[in-house]
Amino acid sequence: MYINQSQLTDEKQLSEASKEQAERFDVAMIGLGYIGLPTAAVIARAGLSVRGVDISERIVDLVNQGKVHIQETDLDALVKNVVTDGMLTASTEPPVADIYLIAVPTPFGEDKSPDVSMVLDAARLIAPVLPVGGCVILESTSPVGTTQQVAGVLAEMRPDLAIPGHCGDKAPDVHIAYCPERVLPGKIIEELVANDRVVGGMTKACARHAQEFYTRFVRGDCIETSAGVAEMVKLTENSFRDVNIAFANELSLVAEHMGIDVWEVIRLANRHPRVNVLQPGPGVGGHCIAVDPWFLVSSAPEQARLIRTAREVNDAKPEHVIGRLNAMLAAAPDAKIALLGLAFKPNIDDFRESPALEIAQRIASEHGGRVLVVEPYTDELPAAMAGSGAVLTTYDKAMAEAELVGVLVDHDAFRSAPRYLSAGKIVYDTRGMWAQ
Repeated sequence: MYINQSQLTDEKQLSEASKEQAERFDVAMIGLGYIGLPTAAVIARAGLSVRGVDISERIVDLVNQGKVHIQETDLDALVKNVVTDGMLTASTEPPVADIYLIAVPTPFGEDKSPDVSMVLDAARLIAPVLPVGGCVILESTSPVGTTQQVAGVLAEMRPDLAIPGHCGDKAPDVHIAYCPERVLPGKIIEELVANDRVVGGMTKACARHAQEFYTRFVRGDCIETSAGVAEMVKLTENSFRDVNIAFANELSLVAEHMGIDVWEVIRLANRHPRVNVLQPGPGVGGHCIAVDPWFLVSSAPEQARLIRTAREVNDAKPEHVIGRLNAMLAAAPDAKIALLGLAFKPNIDDFRESPALEIAQRIASEHGGRVLVVEPYTDELPAAMAGSGAVLTTYDKAMAEAELVGVLVDHDAFRSAPRYLSAGKIVYDTRGMWAQ
């Protein structure tokens, strides 16, 4: 086991639920999604016994068969290997473990306020089996103060345990920390190991304990800080990206209004040694950059004015693209349009918060049978587009039938396709894929 029993305080009586557990695991990963499953597999590869926990029986069954439900580079082979070796198993119920990692979604509501209910539900799930000496680490991107809320749930449900922040001067029985993931889809396995980690504890001892755990499988630096600082670090990273993307997107609107090629403007501006303008697009997607800045805005609405404006600029970009595509269709009423890509970024199958998907859904709802969708990372159109009349097809077939083209995602498969296939077509390229 990861925890050295000689280092623990005297064990208290565990709950009846924990007594029934036949096994004790080094790590319990709560949530087997885009972050949870790769993290669980990487930890298992490092030699720690891992029990993955998910509310979906389908996901649990797949993992126990050594299979995956998401596409990520090298993940399928890694999961198969660690399951075959007996280092990773899955269940719908949490075990007694030394380390509990929480990696569940943290969406926002219609009013852009954060929803941490799944995080708190995860804390309630593990509370009955949390042993003395156990460590709970939240990895989900969360508003500042969420780690404290997790501690509050544990303190309420386990009055027999001294919980950090709720036990006065008494030495805590458990450790609680926050350590956000910092990975790029498509490179998750690599970056879980290589990237630095910011480890924030409810106390210094909590941070140190969690840091020692991460050094078991992370080659990057594991830097100790407080839970609140670590929570804000993750939000800051994604807000920084969002603000810079908003500048590029707004610049594209200005250039378009003035009849100037924004791609050439950016290319030449970036020749300045201290300028690095990002590339504009149809909006911002994914479950991080499109969501996390709102957590800061929600926490400090009067202070986060630039962050709010950046979000509004990026959220409005899909509507502009829809207007341009509708204008193209209106000007050529008999023509079909090929929409290239549905994912939120190139070369992945992740459609979460995807502006490309939002745009395609709207265009398909209005123009149905005139819409040809090309997305190499799916075998069927999303449910929201079912019955619209839009057709999922190949790049070659779409180019043969369509006179209009909307580039929404610059997948490598599109970039590498012969240019003669798109020759002579009316193109709205939101990604600069074919910029000269």
